Amino acid sequence: MGRAFQNRKVSMAKTAAAKTKVYSRYGREVYMAAKNGGTDPSANLTLRSLIDRAKKDQVPSHVLEKAIEKAKGGAGEDFQPSLYEGIGPGGCLVLISALTDNANRTFGDIRGIFTKCKAKLGSQGSVSYLFDHRAMFVFAGEDEEVALEALMLADVDVSDIDCEDGMITVLVPPTEYFKTKTALIEMNAGIDFEVEEITYLPQTDHPIEGDDIASFERFVGLLNDLEDVAQIYHNGMFE
Repeated sequence: MGRAFQNRKVSMAKTAAAKTKVYSRYGREVYMAAKNGGTDPSANLTLRSLIDRAKKDQVPSHVLEKAIEKAKGGAGEDFQPSLYEGIGPGGCLVLISALTDNANRTFGDIRGIFTKCKAKLGSQGSVSYLFDHRAMFVFAGEDEEVALEALMLADVDVSDIDCEDGMITVLVPPTEYFKTKTALIEMNAGIDFEVEEITYLPQTDHPIEGDDIASFERFVGLLNDLEDVAQIYHNGMFE
């Protein structure tokens, strides 16, 4: 599970532009989490989790602090999450998560990229039912039974658990995110999560071959250039 997930995940190049995009995304998410749930990370679990992930992604502290201070002011943008879905180059399924303060602008930008890349933007629900919405935790370990026992004792609804190449992958419904993280930390106070996020996992894989590989990479690159786009999920597997 863990290896296949990593193969599917789209990673950005380590350039200044890519870092700016990552900082901007976290800034928006931290701002909205603080605005909606309070600016104290100890009392706002969503905010605390975002800060932990941002630090792992090497987002500077001043970016996070600025977003929290902005939320304290009460005014400012009101970003809303949106999910777009369709068929990408090569016939693979694509979900695009966005955080936007102008839904019409974001929809127009994404639609333009689908058209430019000869892909097909679908209606709501046309693709998402072929993905599993899950909270995912990946950490070092050799015995998933120990982790499973800890999760069961905490009454966590475990969707799947697997151990591969010295890494344990736990999948649970998104609503079980914080309960799962708490149970795993209680099991091992020094646990270091390689992945801790809410994601979409495709139920099947779709091979991308030949000229479609370059077309798909261009498609993803254009989407990543959009400031409103937060994450891209797909079922493409490169041959």
